[in-house]
Amino acid sequence: SSFDVAVVGAGIVGLAAARELIQRHPSLAFAVLEKEQELAHHQSGHNSGVIHSGIYYTPGSLKAKLCVQGAALCYKYCDQKGIPYNQCGKLIVAVEHDEIPRLKALYERGLQNNVPGLKLIGAKEIQEKEPFCRGLMALDSPYTGIVDYKQVAQSYARDFQEAGGTILTDFEVTNMEMAKESSPESEDGLKYPVIVRNKK
Repeated sequence: SSFDVAVVGAGIVGLAAARELIQRHPSLAFAVLEKEQELAHHQSGHNSGVIHSGIYYTPGSLKAKLCVQGAALCYKYCDQKGIPYNQCGKLIVAVEHDEIPRLKALYERGLQNNVPGLKLIGAKEIQEKEPFCRGLMALDSPYTGIVDYKQVAQSYARDFQEAGGTILTDFEVTNMEMAKESSPESEDGLKYPVIVRNKK
């Protein structure tokens, strides 16, 4: 088969990229190639499942910006698709006095990153939120959540296929090479065809 664009790897990154590309360029033929028999078989299906709120990254950095925006988009997408998640929140706890300044610095960093709902709480509030936790002070991040990212990845795959994309599983890419002749540049900017081969 011949495709304009092939994405290698059907983890959550590959599927999200393919989904976005086919939405932007619906006139092109897209394929996602996956060596396993199922999607999101490796890290995408075996991680902590945390929807990070964006506390830790350096203020002003792209990571900080994208983490905060990405969390909001993740919750929105899950709501739209009926994917279950738990916005359970997170406590970052200081158990020693010398940890309190670092906790406060983390709080300030989160505020600069526009993480919603952050607040510092004391020992009594810590126990009210989590009876088995003990600490002097904690940073309460109510926007942190958990989700099954394999379900999210599978939903991305459905979106991609419904838009006309093709997913080929059990298709391990073993070689790529530039075609000897290049086609005229298309409206979408594609110029140099690549031949992709697998073990079959």
